[in-house]
Amino acid sequence: MDGKEHEGHRKRLRERFLKSGFHGFADYEILELILTLCIPRRDVKKQAKKLLHKFGNIGAIFDADSNELKHVDGIGEAAAIGIKIIKASTDLYLRNCAEKRRKFDGSGDLIKFWKNRMRGLQVEVFEVAYLDADLCLLKDGIEEIERGSVNRVHINLRKILESALNRHASCIILAHNHPCGDARPSDVDECLTRKIKFTAESLDITLVDHIIIAKNDEFSFRDHGLVL
Repeated sequence: MDGKEHEGHRKRLRERFLKSGFHGFADYEILELILTLCIPRRDVKKQAKKLLHKFGNIGAIFDADSNELKHVDGIGEAAAIGIKIIKASTDLYLRNCAEKRRKFDGSGDLIKFWKNRMRGLQVEVFEVAYLDADLCLLKDGIEEIERGSVNRVHINLRKILESALNRHASCIILAHNHPCGDARPSDVDECLTRKIKFTAESLDITLVDHIIIAKNDEFSFRDHGLVL
């Protein structure tokens, strides 16, 4: 494809997207459109297909480390950073949408929200959501408490409760991920959850749920009767 053909192809992709979003797009065409933002004046179809061949799907590409992306032929630093910026922007958008929600409506909403935030992370991350009495997420109501190794994270209970009190939160929701793939809570997870629930209730703060996200599974403490 020469230069004029590149530009014509890019223009057609953009026009299709403006007309109907990604409806009718193949995965490699979606990636082509994304890569045109990072790689000017070049045909990027080969790079798009190589990314899919290596990682399998668009979600896995977004979740990949920048260095992994750069190992794909034709994907330089600018394109790798561009992909990570788009992923981070999507996460921020989903977070902002959640903060504008009237309330969380049960474990299904909670799981969907944290799947978007945590699935694909390579280390264990522990977050807390702070809510009012109507289960509305407070402004800046999601806080990352700790970030650990592949399967271990140290939880600062005092930090959680101080943050809840400072925000005048009536309720909290806990969430963390299991990068190794099994969403079932460990004995440590259950012990920590009971401890946080007991201490929070002594301050008139309700623990609504504790969500665990794994690669292909998820777990709600409330659905399993563990925080009632």
